[in-house]
Amino acid sequence: MSEPGTSEQEPSVQGDSPPGRTDEDAGEGTQSSHRMLGFSDALLSIIATVMILPVTHTEISPEQQFDRSMQRLLATRIAVYLMTFLIVTGAWAAHTRLFQVVGKIDDTLALLNLACMMTITFLPYTFSLMVTFPNVALGIFLFCVCVITIGVVQALIVGYAFYFPHLLSPQIQCSAHRALCRRQVLRIILRGPVLCLLAAVFSLFFFPASYLLMASVVFLPYVSKAASWCKDRLMGRTEPTAHPVELITLDLHEPLSKERVEAFSDGVYAIVATLLILDICADSVPDPKAVASDFGGSLLAALGARGPRFLAYFGSFATVGLLWFTHHSLFLHVRKATGAMGLLNALSLAFVGGLPLAYQQTSAFARQPRDELERVRLSCAIIFLASIFQVAIWTAALLREAETLRPAVRFGGPEHTFMLAKLALYPCTSLLAFAATCLLSRFSTFIFHLTQIAVPCGFLLLRLLLRLALAGLRGLRGLRGLARPQRGPLGGADANADMQSPLLPAPC
Repeated sequence: MSEPGTSEQEPSVQGDSPPGRTDEDAGEGTQSSHRMLGFSDALLSIIATVMILPVTHTEISPEQQFDRSMQRLLATRIAVYLMTFLIVTGAWAAHTRLFQVVGKIDDTLALLNLACMMTITFLPYTFSLMVTFPNVALGIFLFCVCVITIGVVQALIVGYAFYFPHLLSPQIQCSAHRALCRRQVLRIILRGPVLCLLAAVFSLFFFPASYLLMASVVFLPYVSKAASWCKDRLMGRTEPTAHPVELITLDLHEPLSKERVEAFSDGVYAIVATLLILDICADSVPDPKAVASDFGGSLLAALGARGPRFLAYFGSFATVGLLWFTHHSLFLHVRKATGAMGLLNALSLAFVGGLPLAYQQTSAFARQPRDELERVRLSCAIIFLASIFQVAIWTAALLREAETLRPAVRFGGPEHTFMLAKLALYPCTSLLAFAATCLLSRFSTFIFHLTQIAVPCGFLLLRLLLRLALAGLRGLRGLRGLARPQRGPLGGADANADMQSPLLPAPC
């Protein structure tokens, strides 16, 4: 008989191990996955963001009007970009779920992850083929093959990690149901690649159906969750399974790694800001021959002629920076990130990735002034959607505020009103600018640039105005306390409760 303290642990740890192999023998050569995950998050954020480049490089000659056909072409490319961006973020989410199960790595697993990343880096090229040749099925076929390959490599990582259980997280290592957990993780990882396999097959004879199948990759987990919720409401909740193991799922309310969400988001914002200056370097450096012939050799005059482009750059960079600032302020108070918050964050980042397109449109004002109204409206729409999804993230967090938010920004918290004002500033100003251009179309460019200048000033004044409002409220409460006569114990309790009303912000 073995000792009571150890007899129960050995079957659960070695239940899925190959015969003759012990965790102690295989435990050498492992390392922390922290740096590899940082590298993966950075690479995935770069790949997701550069998907916008084929859209921003849509050629519109100065003689060509921004008419309905051009708007339809641009809208189609934006829709395909959003779909592919969300598929890449879905691959990132699957990677995040996978390494919630895998706790440590070795050289083999690190090389498998590099193979996965190499395949992901090929996605922008296949997307460029889809955009450039929309009526040819080869682009979407190659894109689907890449997604399938990513799923296969991630499945190999799962198989390898479960073959060597010392690589798994402690929770899975100590579980008696590792085989069940392995099947669950594989089902999560291979769901998207299986749909892409069907999309690749359909692309050979009816490729419009391929786009629908690829779109279902993004929303299928949430549709299935909504269907399960409706079923439980109509037919009653079914009894849970008897397995006492908490499986990693793609449940809407399953917490994501907050640190990886922030790292991926920061990567997207950083790459978007970088793409803006790359466009300046590519388009706004004067040609020496043109400087000599058109500006009499004056480089300063040549740069002055490109002033609107620099104005558009600084305005676009301020927009990216302030959207990052509101995102940072929001996640500073987030304790956990649910799956719904992750989807809304991905949608916000997708439109943040479209800001280089907004810059490209606004920098064209001087070259094509007759189309400036449509370009201003497109830019306002991109900024509005990027910011309104940040508000949606906060709304989703408030629905489960006890688990997801820190007390300061919950309903009645001292920072709740300030956070709402900070998040609502960009949606309100972009919507106001859009409406103003509809009424005052002749001044659309002036209105847009005025908005880009006013919003940073609004962020600076927001805290000052809040401090003044708090000081005024404290002064009013102090005057009311002095003017109110002393009443009995009940009156004193009521006065004290009014002074500490959760609806009034606490002093800064």
